[in-house]
Amino acid sequence: MNNKDFDSIIRLIKREVVPAIGCTEPAAVSLCVAKAREMLGALPEKISLNLSGNIIKNAMGVGIPGTGMIGLPIAVALGAIVGKSAYGLEVLKDVDDKSLAEGKKYISENRISIGHCQNPPSNLYIDVEVEADGKKTKAIISGSHQNFVYLSKDGEEIMNRLTESGESATEEKDPELNAAMVYEFAMTAPLDKISFIREAGEMNLKAARTALSGDYGHSLGSTLDKYGMKLFGDTPLEHIIRYTSAACDARMGGAPIPVMSNSGSGNQGITATMPVVSYARDIDASEEQLTRALILSHLTSIYIKQSLGRLSALCGCVVASTGASSALVYLMGGDFPKVCAAIKNMVANLTGMICDGAKPACSMKISSGVSTALMSAMLAMNGKCVTSQEGIISEDIDKTIHNLTSIGREAMLETDRQVLNIMVCK
Repeated sequence: MNNKDFDSIIRLIKREVVPAIGCTEPAAVSLCVAKAREMLGALPEKISLNLSGNIIKNAMGVGIPGTGMIGLPIAVALGAIVGKSAYGLEVLKDVDDKSLAEGKKYISENRISIGHCQNPPSNLYIDVEVEADGKKTKAIISGSHQNFVYLSKDGEEIMNRLTESGESATEEKDPELNAAMVYEFAMTAPLDKISFIREAGEMNLKAARTALSGDYGHSLGSTLDKYGMKLFGDTPLEHIIRYTSAACDARMGGAPIPVMSNSGSGNQGITATMPVVSYARDIDASEEQLTRALILSHLTSIYIKQSLGRLSALCGCVVASTGASSALVYLMGGDFPKVCAAIKNMVANLTGMICDGAKPACSMKISSGVSTALMSAMLAMNGKCVTSQEGIISEDIDKTIHNLTSIGREAMLETDRQVLNIMVCK
């Protein structure tokens, strides 16, 4: 691997693995509102939003940190009242009782209008217009959660990077990853250059412990803490499911704490992190082993998302738990062929799990993903791999991954529309 590829992968990981408070879709909406409000220079009298279906789907049922409330209206109101765009996806970290009361009042005054953009340039599309004293500002995020592509004030464009794909026309081109490149990077990168990834483990473990000592979401982590030893035993499987689901409980339940995200998703960040951290603790892995395992898990997830896209009908836990399974193989002493076997085992099992929005029940889907990750790793270490004669698995590992992502990106489009229709009409 040449120095250019190495440096670009480091930059890619640092851009895609970042802290976020709460679900990243309402956080991105708050971020866009905050930016528009900052340009306006006053509290908006009216806020109009035009959102892609995937943004609406992932924001309808999720808790907003520090509020005890769910959904977009409070995220929009607080973005205008207390949000700071400089905080990125931690935009609402200054929420307190005073701003929450102001946010509830703002909602009651019917100042917020939320519309569904039928043909957005990207599945991740947020168009915000704010008004006050006869002045208007507009901000658009598209393509990724912090990617501002359009800004204007009183009709005068400040920025316009809109393209047909919704991506910024000037953003750096990502390295074109493949499975071998991901593995080589994780195994050979100088430790001091990748040690930053351990912050993901520390941050997401703290989120898990917060949920285990409280009552968030459906409390799956706490339930496992209570009953898991009896039903699963004191095993790595129980530990993996408990800590991963607990961190998701905290995030989906609105705990006002950050988690480390992956590819714009906190749940994907949790799923790529916690099985690795939990298993590494169980086997007393070295700091180097933990670091390389976390890099392998997160970079595998990033690679899969490159061809899947930011938001789709395919549940993100499929992507991130596949990354986790790769890392578990490494921690078990496996090599690249066994990592490939684990990935194929994952694709054979979890492909088709739908995303029906961010919500407390995500902890249950995540628990399915990470338990499958351990099973797939065990099979790989035992020399067992789903063959190319079975289902959508190809002999080539990268082709297998693209078979998965083509189903999520293309074949499940109608599924995505039907899921959203069910959610908004029920």
